[in-house]
This record gives sequence, structure tokens and C-alpha cells, in this order.
Amino acid sequence: MAHDAVLIAGPTASGKSGAAIALAERIGGVVVNADSMQVYRETRILTARPSAADEDRAPHLLYGHASAREPYSVGHYQSDVTAVLKQLDGRTPIFVGGTGLYFSVLTDGIAEIPVIPAATRAKAMALREHLGAEEFFAELAKRDPQSAARLNATDTQRTLRAYEVFEETGKPLSYWQTRKGKPVLDGLHLARFVLAPDRAELHRRIDARFEEMVVNGAMDEAVALEGLAPTLPAAKILGLRELQDVHHRKRTLAEATTLAQTATRQYAKRQMTWFRKRMKDWAWVSDANDISIAPAGGAP
Repeated sequence: MAHDAVLIAGPTASGKSGAAIALAERIGGVVVNADSMQVYRETRILTARPSAADEDRAPHLLYGHASAREPYSVGHYQSDVTAVLKQLDGRTPIFVGGTGLYFSVLTDGIAEIPVIPAATRAKAMALREHLGAEEFFAELAKRDPQSAARLNATDTQRTLRAYEVFEETGKPLSYWQTRKGKPVLDGLHLARFVLAPDRAELHRRIDARFEEMVVNGAMDEAVALEGLAPTLPAAKILGLRELQDVHHRKRTLAEATTLAQTATRQYAKRQMTWFRKRMKDWAWVSDANDISIAPAGGAP
């Protein structure tokens, strides 16, 4: 049986994008993004999105199609990737990225939480700003004690999410989280890989890549996103805040570089923890050259 899709997960800077492009060239496939930060159009450099030259080598989908100034959720990704699968004309999709929840959408299914209107989100945010973090958290606890028990008042993004879901639907977030939907790739024959380089080598790549980002214009991207609401997912882009601090002379470029490199290594560690817990039965490889798919009828 031929593979219907290939999935390549891996920590940041592991070389997975290059592996996906090389595989797409060999099999005539299409590279599909599975990284939550590479959806943003304004930050090609800061999020290490494939370059224009990379995109010339193979078709790329779901890269840079959303604005960093708008909330983009895993629910949006589910809708977008479902639509993409209808546009492939028989070509094999190669999903590549480092966002565990995006892969869960593909292989396990996720909770079917209704889309929350922008007006409801804005109302929740205004209330939090008016009440302060602690009183807002108390209001959340009255409505959704189960979610409040798992959170703390300083977790702005998650407390807002829980509050707005209850306000819009009249049901706690925990209710919706138990209603898992059908996986996007349900019933398909998949080749699944985790690219996990040696830790020392991964750290070297992380450090070198951020230095390259700075040389290639990451500062301009960071400055262009001044005023980005801290509750937006894009506010978590690694290196964004540190480079903005350099622009405002709050720290030196050398200090910002060290902080961003450290934060990126910590993020890679969290990614690996997720992969080890959730992707035990995937094929684990340390070298991108080991990522290949068997002929029809073979095993990956």
C-alpha cells in the first residue's frame, strides 16, 4: 500500500523543513506546514519559514497565510488543512513542523470548540484589563471552576480563552475539550517520523540560526510588529520581544541574542518532551537523510 501522507515532526532547527523539501522533490509531493508560528506572513525570518528559493523547489501550503495581528488557533488550522487536502490533485502531502497540537489535529482529532467571535474576545480582554488579573480569575472560577483549577491568574492567554468560551457558549471549556472530533487524516496510510538530532548539535544549530536571522533582517520584522497585543499567539514568537528591547535600547544586541538562543533551546526541550510522550510509535531518526518512504506495499 502506498503512503497517503508523510508526517515529519521535530524540534526547532532540527533540519526537518529541508528534509521535507528534499522528499517532496523525490516523490513529487507537497510540503504542508504543521508549525503554529510559520503561519504568519510578517515574520518569515523570525520564524524560519522556508525561503522563496525553498518554495521554488516544491509547492508549500499554509505558510505565511495569516496575520500576526489576528488570533490564529488550532481550530483555524484544522479548517485550513482540511481544505488543503482537497487541493492536492493526487500529490502526496508532507506535513512538517514542530507543533504537537497540529499533528494531533491530523492523527488524533481535537476538541470541537466553537469559533469565538472577535467581539466576545474583545469583551473578555476589556474586562480583564478593567478588573485586573486576580479579580478576573475569580470571575472565571465562578463560571468554570474546572478550568480555573488547572490555571493561574497570571496565565493571560489561557484564562481569557476559558472565559470567552463560557461567555459565548454557556458551557465550560472542559465540556468542549471532551468532545474530540475526527482526525483530519483518519483512515489514511501514514509514514510518521520524528527528527531528533543529537542535543549538542541541535543547540549549535539553534545558536547559529538566530545569529543568521539577525543578519538577514529579523530586527526589521520585530520592529514592524511593535504594539502587538501580548495575548495574541504571535506574541510568543521566539526572539521577538528581545529584539524589540534592543530597538528601545533596553538591552544590547549581544544580550538579546543570548536570551533568544536560550529561550529557543528551552522551547526545543519542551517540544522533545511532547514528542516522547505522544509520538512513541513514530519512526525516530537522528539524521534527516534517514527520512524516506518505502515503495508501495512496504513499511516506512
